[in-house]
Amino acid sequence: MTDSEQTADLDWTDGQVPVSRRFDDPYFSLAGGLAETRHVFLAGNGLPGRFRPGFHIAETGFGTGLNLLTAWRAWQAAALPGPLCFTSFEAFPMAAPDMARALAAFPEALALAGPVLDLWAAGQRRIVLDGLQAEVIIGDARQTLPAWTGRADAWFLDGFSPAKNPELWQAPLLAEVARHTLPGGTLATYTAAGAVRRALAAAGFTVERRPGFGRKRHMTAGILAG
Repeated sequence: MTDSEQTADLDWTDGQVPVSRRFDDPYFSLAGGLAETRHVFLAGNGLPGRFRPGFHIAETGFGTGLNLLTAWRAWQAAALPGPLCFTSFEAFPMAAPDMARALAAFPEALALAGPVLDLWAAGQRRIVLDGLQAEVIIGDARQTLPAWTGRADAWFLDGFSPAKNPELWQAPLLAEVARHTLPGGTLATYTAAGAVRRALAAAGFTVERRPGFGRKRHMTAGILAG
């Protein structure tokens, strides 16, 4: 961590699942975080089927790094040339030992995590490895996302619950998500909150409610007009 970073403040459920004290919300599903990531963020964005060289994923909420590692594994399996590009926006980064503790619940992800965690522990927020070119942008996404110059093919909207972390789900920020999405780009999120779906639709996404993961009845997916 750098001196300017505000770190995550954690409790642990069953010794494995990190829970944010700041937002009183777990970082991943108690029913299975890896399966949730695949259902919501990969399948919700039509991945790996939409992968192509140069594909760029952007994310709100880096957390444990589980989404990054899951997407990277899917990219490796797709065997496309060049790296997967991945940009994440995180206000309260987790310490590397805490990330490792959380990821221990998912051997498939942990198998890839070592080099990522080594760079993270050394304070690196740009992570360039074989098949991966990632950047985690630290700070309030309401300031950092508008300043970002990139555009994504797919978004993982993975902030804490809209009821507990409303800042990441407000209409102006979701409009910035649309502004930083390529034509025909997609998004997926575990939440099906009506206010979120309406804000995404107002931003230009065609929004669809889909079956959720585990105990969550519904999730949201969307596509930006091409």
